Amino acid sequence: MGRARRIQRFLSQNMFVAEAFTGQPGSFVPLSETLTSFRALTDGEFDHLPEQAFFMCGGIEDVERNAAALND
Repeated sequence: MGRARRIQRFLSQNMFVAEAFTGQPGSFVPLSETLTSFRALTDGEFDHLPEQAFFMCGGIEDVERNAAALND
């Protein structure tokens, strides 16, 4: 169940049009990077990261940065 929530949150990418509402700048993630990250998510490679780190991110680097911030 946790992996499914990580995937759901990962797909809630920060959009350029939502910046006025969220205060977070939008980001562009190439399709190939999205597919590679999604495959890694489904394979469980990021199960060690907290679910909250996946929400409103760009690429997987943003997820790792969020996870580090949550651990501080």
